[in-house]
Amino acid sequence: MELARARAGVIVSADSMQVYRGMDIGTAKASVEDQAEVPHEMVDVASPSVDYTVAHFQVEARACLTKHQDRLVILAGGSGLHVRAVVDPMEFPPFDAAIRAEIEGLGEGRALSELRQADPGVADVLDVRNPRRVIRALEIVRAGGPTPTQRSQQPEYQQLQDYVSLHPFLGFGFDPGDALEVRVRARVGMMMESGLLDEVSGLADEMGQSARQAVGYKELLAHLEGAADLETAQENIVAATLRLVKRQRTYFRRDPRVNWLPWNDDPKQRASTLATAIDSLSP
Repeated sequence: MELARARAGVIVSADSMQVYRGMDIGTAKASVEDQAEVPHEMVDVASPSVDYTVAHFQVEARACLTKHQDRLVILAGGSGLHVRAVVDPMEFPPFDAAIRAEIEGLGEGRALSELRQADPGVADVLDVRNPRRVIRALEIVRAGGPTPTQRSQQPEYQQLQDYVSLHPFLGFGFDPGDALEVRVRARVGMMMESGLLDEVSGLADEMGQSARQAVGYKELLAHLEGAADLETAQENIVAATLRLVKRQRTYFRRDPRVNWLPWNDDPKQRASTLATAIDSLSP
């Protein structure tokens, strides 16, 4: 927000769950006032009943870049996959619900066996220990698409591996280090005090499979269904958030294009540091 104010920028959210209407507190959406002051894109674009995939996100977020091509676009926060889907040559084969259901009915072992038959070298290019990736890869193959090995031989795959982007951009990150757990606990507590449980309760009947997996919502839905008391559910939110933080940190640390800047507890100081870094690195 500080950077956008100073430079007439536009914020494009890269959060996989801020796309859903009504999921406000648990996704830490910008306030109505902030959104009125600075344009925010990719917020409130879908009903929580819809499984809004990263492929959907890619199309609409890239359209936002075109729409605001004459302004500073700040792609902020959220999922590393969603960030890369916007700036890198990622392709997402179509999803087929019927084929997916058939494969899920096979069980992990049979699905992997079938994938190995279609692609004997699959273990060299795909994490076959990840059932979701195995299922998705087999779904693509059954739908007539390329095998993981075939996809790895496409030019775009090497560009992805080398972090070669489609658009010129500068990446920056702030990492509070050991202070993360304290910050996470405070943030979850603030969300609960702001009415997160009521928000989840009000949305429960209309949430689709993707929305129900959101951190905070998943744990409180379990509480509402009687699987955990509220104190346990809140601790589960903290634990799930910390796991997510760890995955995000690992994902972004692998990207050589991200410039890591020194942490400061004052957001205005962080914004000043960021602005100076942008000026020093801009062509």
